[in-house]
Amino acid sequence: MRVESFLSNSAHRYPDKSALVVGKYRTSYAELERLADRLAAILMQAGVHRGDRVVIMADSSVLTVAAIFGTLKAGAVFSPINPSIKVDKLTYILNNCRAKAVITPANLLSVVAPAVDQAPSVAVNLIDDLPAVLGVRSERNGQWSMQRLTTQHLAPSTGAVPHGGIDVDLAMLIYTSGSTGFPKGVMMTHQNVVTASTSITTYLENTSNDIILNALPLSFDYGLYQVLMAVQLGATVILEKSFAYPAAVLQKLRQERATGFPLVPTMAALLLRMKELEPGSLPHLRYITNTAAALPPAHIARLQQLFPTTTMYSMYGLTECKRCTYLPPAQLADRPGSVGIAIPNTEVYLVDDQGQRLPAGATGELVIRGGHVMQGYWEDPEATNRALRPGPNPWEKVLYSGDLFRSDAEGYLYFIGRKDDIIKTRGEKVSPKEVENVLYALPGVREAAVIGVPDPILGMAIKAMIVLIEPGVLTEREIITHCARHLEDFMVPKIVSFCWELPKTDSGKIRRSQLQAEALGASL
Repeated sequence: MRVESFLSNSAHRYPDKSALVVGKYRTSYAELERLADRLAAILMQAGVHRGDRVVIMADSSVLTVAAIFGTLKAGAVFSPINPSIKVDKLTYILNNCRAKAVITPANLLSVVAPAVDQAPSVAVNLIDDLPAVLGVRSERNGQWSMQRLTTQHLAPSTGAVPHGGIDVDLAMLIYTSGSTGFPKGVMMTHQNVVTASTSITTYLENTSNDIILNALPLSFDYGLYQVLMAVQLGATVILEKSFAYPAAVLQKLRQERATGFPLVPTMAALLLRMKELEPGSLPHLRYITNTAAALPPAHIARLQQLFPTTTMYSMYGLTECKRCTYLPPAQLADRPGSVGIAIPNTEVYLVDDQGQRLPAGATGELVIRGGHVMQGYWEDPEATNRALRPGPNPWEKVLYSGDLFRSDAEGYLYFIGRKDDIIKTRGEKVSPKEVENVLYALPGVREAAVIGVPDPILGMAIKAMIVLIEPGVLTEREIITHCARHLEDFMVPKIVSFCWELPKTDSGKIRRSQLQAEALGASL
């Protein structure tokens, strides 16, 4: 099965049902498929072929969802990008995956256009809704020119476009922060996505009757899969651009009688600060999910008081396999700090530093085995070989998560921390090196180290520790403003600390791990 069949099947079964609710507008499954088919035709007419990469840089919208399925219907690979990305990073991604096309709303062209100018592989840029404006790079002079496409230029939409693809083809390329400071492209086949989606909807007991409110970005795999899983089953997704206005989101939950609500710890913390939220005010909410980091037991207890008829699922996953553990709701009272056991059709276990399996009750690195494990990092064999290693059978590779866990006597897992420097904040992964590179580009900064510090809202907040060339040449505000110009919003330091010096190894390397350990120790 290929992922685009999710939409084709649901459009056939539920043509008039609402697939998406965005603001006051509703899009039926039949309408969504027509948009996706039309977009597939445009891409193919523009020269996008099977296996080409299509970058989708947009907020949560009907356009974004249509672009995902239209790309797949054309046999291509979609890569969702956070719309707050800056030019330099977007340029790197476009060149790294040799993107053939970019799909974006017009308000993001100030970032997209200069990046595309530096990416010779990009041949087409689709802007706004359909019928679209098509940007074509002129072969004669390399200049960016614009050509409006009208419906008469397009082949009529007659359903899925034949492309000859199969389920082991790549479906998506998701970029995630790497310890080197450069993002890595996680390669997921159609088979990977179908396996993950089927497993998750099984333990969540999703059906076509579910109405899921998603306030998570579609560039974040947790948010993306809310759409993929709903479309697989013919359920309805309410797309909210963010959780910046919790009261408005709660009103939408009530108004639409939503049954599912995916959270990250940041959102849970904001919910618990809302004095007007009364217990039992969302009786139709069947389940809440949480991932990115385990919720504090006190937060779980309070959420259960506020949503007494709602089932809560604590989960753990990573971009490289989407999801791998969940805590059966019946275990929540006895194991509130646990992220549970393996999801259906998955095996997880802990290993020591030599890769040997550890018994229940031990602490070690989590290893994941299953059909949802990525194919590797795009054209990065060194990083791939670190993450994917030989498994129990000669023909398979298993995923080494890079995360440390402990297990109890019954095998339930408890997250301890990352083995590398990656910081998880607001449900996103942040590479300290990437932030440090931006800091070092600011005149006046002599040394910089970036760490994560516990934060009741963010989970971990980004802290920049700075040694200046001369005292007073920069202020905290100037440093944060500089970072905001060059980094996605979730990567911008919340805290800036000025130091006389930073601890170093004998070879002169800054001891970031020592600073991180000291910060975590001080919070205990």
